[in-house]
Amino acid sequence: MSRNKTIAIIGVGNLGGAIARGLKDSGEYRPQNIILTRRHIDRIAEFGEAGFKIEKDNLKAAAWADLLIITVEPQQMNRLLDELAPAVDVDRHVIISCVTGVSIRQIKDRLQKEATVVRAMPNTGVAVRESMTCLATEGMNGPALRMAEEIFSTVGKTLIIDEEQMAAATALGACGVAFFLRAIRAASQGGIEIGFPADKAMLIAAQTSLGAARLLLENQTHPEAEIDRVTTPRGVTISGLNTMEHQGFSSAMIKGIVTSWEKAFRLYREDKD
Repeated sequence: MSRNKTIAIIGVGNLGGAIARGLKDSGEYRPQNIILTRRHIDRIAEFGEAGFKIEKDNLKAAAWADLLIITVEPQQMNRLLDELAPAVDVDRHVIISCVTGVSIRQIKDRLQKEATVVRAMPNTGVAVRESMTCLATEGMNGPALRMAEEIFSTVGKTLIIDEEQMAAATALGACGVAFFLRAIRAASQGGIEIGFPADKAMLIAAQTSLGAARLLLENQTHPEAEIDRVTTPRGVTISGLNTMEHQGFSSAMIKGIVTSWEKAFRLYREDKD
């Protein structure tokens, strides 16, 4: 359904660029059917060289495209919606907002139009087609939701959730990339301290984390079930785990996720014009 649509990714930064790369690399979307916008267009010149259309005028991009994927920062959202409003055609456009903390109703109210809006919360794993993207809509927007699901399923896994869970999806899924990367970094630093060169320590830590995640996804097991497979009485694994827990490993992760969740609720309100 969405493969035959023209797509505009509005406000291309790290996330918007990752989405563009992921869609292209999936082989399901042609870059010539995707237009990318950024105020400083020279910063996305590489995408033009890769076959994407690039544009600094958001109105021109919106007029050309059927699907509008918005990837700006929350503090830029009101200004962007005011700019886009004249070009939004409620009978044609589907808006997919990847903006933290801005509800579907707030988007419609700012546009002053009953536009078709889907909220999406991907993460930067889209660039390697390993995103976890949560999607939400309201009412009877089934076709629009299916289009969003089709797009983001080409760059990872998708999950349809209630809109009130989007702040939680931001904290666990989007921010979670950084949390898990920090854990990998810490593991690699531990590897250096026990004798590995930095590059080898990073390889071991990253590949080990990938293997751990695949065990859960493919076996559909609980983490503790997989942990039990590698812990033995008086063994080295359980000694390390217990030391980490005594130092607050799980507690720190949980508190970090909750803090990000609380911030996601406030972000748009704090920056609202």
